[in-house]
Amino acid sequence: VQLQASGGGLVQVGGSLRLSCVASGILKMDSMAWYRQTPGKERELVAIITEDMTDYKESVKGRFAIARDGDKNTIWLQMNNLKAEDTAVYYCYSWLGPRTYVGQGTQVTVSS
Repeated sequence: VQLQASGGGLVQVGGSLRLSCVASGILKMDSMAWYRQTPGKERELVAIITEDMTDYKESVKGRFAIARDGDKNTIWLQMNNLKAEDTAVYYCYSWLGPRTYVGQGTQVTVSS
């Protein structure tokens, strides 16, 4: 199983970015999520999506939206009204039963 994340980049405060993650090598994941990490801090959950629910880190509610194409094992994270504190490396995660899969990170930098 491989997770391929893309869509990071440099954007100004208030701008938008859309991250994508494709899981290949498997038919269907149970759930998928985005985490992020900044230097010296623990990796934190940003958004998660399952068959019947989504959930978000409190600080991104109303600004970020996670969506999924289950047939293609693809998720997106639409990030609007970005803030400097959203700067981080974003990682795609997925789960199938007891197994966790993690993709390579994609850098998001929000400049003020």
